[in-house]
Amino acid sequence: MLGLTQLMVALDATVINIALPRAQVALHFSAGDRQWAVTAYALAFGSLLLIGGRLGDLWGRRTALVVGLVGFAIASAVGGFASNFTELVAARAVQGVFSAILAPAALAALTTTFTDRDERARAFTIYGALAGSGAAIGLILGGALTQWASWRWCLLINVIFAAVALVGVVWLIESRPGAKPANLDVIGAVLVSAGLFAIVFGLAHAVTATWASVVTIGSLVAGVALLSAFLRWQRRSDHPLLPLSVVFARTRGGSMVALFITMVGFFGVSLLLAYYLQNELGYSPLRTGFAFLPMVVALGFSAMLASARILAVSGPRPLIPAGMLLGALSMVLLTRLPERANYFGTVLPSLILLGLGLGLIFAPATASATAGVAPSRAGVASAMVNSSQQIGGSVGTALLNTIAVTVAGRALAHSSGATASAQAAATLHGYSIAFWWAAGIFFAGSIFTMIVLESGAPELTVEGTAGA
Repeated sequence: MLGLTQLMVALDATVINIALPRAQVALHFSAGDRQWAVTAYALAFGSLLLIGGRLGDLWGRRTALVVGLVGFAIASAVGGFASNFTELVAARAVQGVFSAILAPAALAALTTTFTDRDERARAFTIYGALAGSGAAIGLILGGALTQWASWRWCLLINVIFAAVALVGVVWLIESRPGAKPANLDVIGAVLVSAGLFAIVFGLAHAVTATWASVVTIGSLVAGVALLSAFLRWQRRSDHPLLPLSVVFARTRGGSMVALFITMVGFFGVSLLLAYYLQNELGYSPLRTGFAFLPMVVALGFSAMLASARILAVSGPRPLIPAGMLLGALSMVLLTRLPERANYFGTVLPSLILLGLGLGLIFAPATASATAGVAPSRAGVASAMVNSSQQIGGSVGTALLNTIAVTVAGRALAHSSGATASAQAAATLHGYSIAFWWAAGIFFAGSIFTMIVLESGAPELTVEGTAGA
């Protein structure tokens, strides 16, 4: 049930992507506006995650899950029946609001429910596999629903998912009281929400404008300043929204950084590869979605076979660096994408390697990032896990897409002419350089995690109120 909840949240970030061309025709909005159907969700989700996690601590897991599922279902239904672009974007933003409540509550419930080391490893293996493959499953589901039914079902399908998950929550999750309402840090909530909003907005703006844009730079600088002020306030607050002990423990904080780095590479690569398959090779939306299926299978195999058996004994240190090395190797293979279709020779091997690598990262990093956290702080720790992934995905999408477009433009400018062949060559050169950057990001992440993560299984005894 908790896995279904996480899958619903994860796939919703991409399920709408393939449906957008048909939604654009139906609702008559411009190509320049269509990004807001994706960005509105990311802005609300990314900026409100810490508040959502804290509300889960205050309300209790069951209440937070029920509120999140009901609100998410209603917003999905409104978006599915939208009659104009404004309604669609508003519904996507509200989806993001309730996702910010739902995602931390689901992970926190998992954290506090499974305390036995072996059971915890198995639970987080399933959860990590679903979280890691959700984006790819979203591409497959979006392609299938758009091609066989209607683009509207990319949103309406969430009503069914939420209804099933809601029955499971009411039936299986024990109702427990939350913390005292007086503990909510209002100043911290405003600072972190505004800071994360500015960061995500700046990154989204960079995709459609440039990194040198005044709006892009101003948003990113303001975001960094607000988040810095938030951290300073957390040291002074009597009831901090984010107790710094949650993120400053080596393995816990290192695991959150690992998730951030992984999503930088993964989301950027998923976007570029989807463009390559559709625009360069002429794949249909459905075929593009299914092209990612081997990665999902490899991810599940890796997570189940390796993470479930090794994590409970060795902890995340041997798994996460190895997964990032596999990710780096996958990116190196993608730097050699040909102009002519050669899915089985180039794309398939790289996707299998990437899936195997992600399976070694997501479950161990998610489990370690929430291990040893007191139940009263589980929602905040879970929100930080989701924030790491959400912000990482935004950075990856903006960074790698901007690199690919910029390099391709320069290559085309230096070519003999703007012929179709020259444009294709320039585009592939842009992809190649972006994939080299992604390889470097994964390689740097491997070195970082090998240094920072501690050896041995993560400690499951909960921290004290002042513990590390």
